[in-house]
Amino acid sequence: MAKLILWAILIVVAMRSVSRLLHGLLEGAGYTRGNAPQQSVGLVRDPVCGVFVVPGRAISAGTGDATRYFCSETCRRKWLKR
Repeated sequence: MAKLILWAILIVVAMRSVSRLLHGLLEGAGYTRGNAPQQSVGLVRDPVCGVFVVPGRAISAGTGDATRYFCSETCRRKWLKR
């Protein structure tokens, strides 16, 4: 009986893993269910090295319209020294 339960758990875990893998592959390929629009994130360009960064995760300097976003502390220091 215990062997049957272990096999059932193994099958459920394997099916779940395959399902998650396929879902990830389809999502990565751009497939969406229904007509749901894809969410996009506005990126900003680092003025020092030119890398595009997400504003929420970037290091910033300045306020308001004069805010600059940087990919690293090194780029921010270079910008502030100029």
